Amino acid sequence: MDVQNFKGNNWSAKKAGSVYLVSLKNHSGITETLTDFIQDQNILAGEVTGIGAVSEAILRFFNPATQKYVDKTFKEQMEVTNISGNVSEIEGKLTLHLHITLGREDYTALAGHLLEAKIQGAAEFIFYPINTRVIKIKDQETGINLYDFEK
Repeated sequence: MDVQNFKGNNWSAKKAGSVYLVSLKNHSGITETLTDFIQDQNILAGEVTGIGAVSEAILRFFNPATQKYVDKTFKEQMEVTNISGNVSEIEGKLTLHLHITLGREDYTALAGHLLEAKIQGAAEFIFYPINTRVIKIKDQETGINLYDFEK
């Protein structure tokens, strides 16, 4: 199996076959750093999953009635019990769509769309690229960016 190592702005990665293992530097932003990674490696589409710990997270909740997002910031040490998402292209730009579940000190959980989070400890991810280009277009009925397989 072909194995390669890569290094970028606040991330390092090992590629084994077509799968990437990615580690992010402490105190970096998850979304910002993973966006740098997918752009550097030219990952056009695929799946991502991850775990870690953060000291701050900005979560986003979509209100279908208003078709608007509501953002909320949480500033506390939390365990990232799961990040899952995908990579696609929106308006010509490679974009991550991430959801996160965060465990609090009292063992309750927060969850939502991840806008950004600051790593405090570690952050480890696995990327499963798909060898195709996938485009999302804003759906007028829902107000959400959805896959458009005709593009």
